[in-house]
Amino acid sequence: MTVVHPIARAWITTGGTGAQNYDEFADDAEITAIIEANPHSALAIEMPHRAPESLGQSLVEALPAAADRLAEAKAEGSYTPAEQVVVLYRITSPVDEPAYGMFVMVDTDQISTSADEPGLVIRNEDVFIAKVRERVALAEAVGHLLSPVLLLQTGRGDELHAALAKATDAAGVPAATDIDQAGRTHAIWPLEPGALQDELRALAGGGELVVADGNHRSLAAQIGELPRFLAVITTPASVAIQPYNRLVSESGTTPEELVDRLRSAGAQVEPVDGRPTVPATGGSVQLYAGGRTYAVTLPAGEGTLVENLDHALVERVLLRDVLGLDPGDKRINYVGGDYSAQWLAGEVDAGRAELAILIAPVTVDDFVAVNLARQKLPRKSTWFTPKARGGLVLAQLGA
Repeated sequence: MTVVHPIARAWITTGGTGAQNYDEFADDAEITAIIEANPHSALAIEMPHRAPESLGQSLVEALPAAADRLAEAKAEGSYTPAEQVVVLYRITSPVDEPAYGMFVMVDTDQISTSADEPGLVIRNEDVFIAKVRERVALAEAVGHLLSPVLLLQTGRGDELHAALAKATDAAGVPAATDIDQAGRTHAIWPLEPGALQDELRALAGGGELVVADGNHRSLAAQIGELPRFLAVITTPASVAIQPYNRLVSESGTTPEELVDRLRSAGAQVEPVDGRPTVPATGGSVQLYAGGRTYAVTLPAGEGTLVENLDHALVERVLLRDVLGLDPGDKRINYVGGDYSAQWLAGEVDAGRAELAILIAPVTVDDFVAVNLARQKLPRKSTWFTPKARGGLVLAQLGA
């Protein structure tokens, strides 16, 4: 028996509803601008309190508006229903090889977060519980799941990749396409029950599934007691890990004091000429504050691989010990790889942040090693690309 299932009652976009996921933005104003430019975007349902007419409300206060928007979108024909389908998914761009995946439902009771917890779905990062509660409230209010958890098939990934490539090549004209902010084209094809669907589901569930994106959404499925959650299962050949950096809006210190504190904490700090860059490999990070760039090697301990990853050292030594900030502090902004080093420096130069922290991306080898050991990565440490697009395939709850 596979843990991968068709979507009992799916709603497939007819176009114009695709959106970045709610947690892909460095600035809430970007969300408002996207919703204002395209009110039919699924982002207006996922983040209703960021819609222009709802600014000042909390997410919970804006949930009735989210439910109304979804009902209107379905009534106006922005989505069409389908039953017992999986949905083939292909992402193409002018510069990268195609990425493949499939929208499915996955058993929630298969989620594992530790070595002594059985299950084929490995969740690997600490989360912010307030964000999880928001996802639970949204699902309860709208009765649908709008954006998928991205799962990486580690057991039969090569076989799945080849099978999905063959299936999409033979599928003909997509049911819908959507172009994202990076110019990538997302295409989908619903696949009804039959031998091909069975074959693909068996491959998709043929090994451990690692959460590449959607740790909060997968935990929300558990807390919300959903028997299954919406997922896109993809392959190792379809994804890459990009940097995941940090901005600190208020550091409570001058750049000179920060350097002194870091050295007192055992860090090596060296000034760097020019603008900051993301380190190509781990072992040191770059800081940008007060118009100056510093290369910083943080002191490692005798702990596990996870405890000595750059993201963990930044969280423990720089943010907690030196700046006195908890990882969930609102003064810390977690910025994914879609935003460049120059954008980060520009935020500091413009006074919207005091400190930029640039961290080399986690390697695929480290990512796999951590997950196979059933350990958790630091919060917001892996930015997988390309992301699965929200608003393309919805799963109706209770169907």
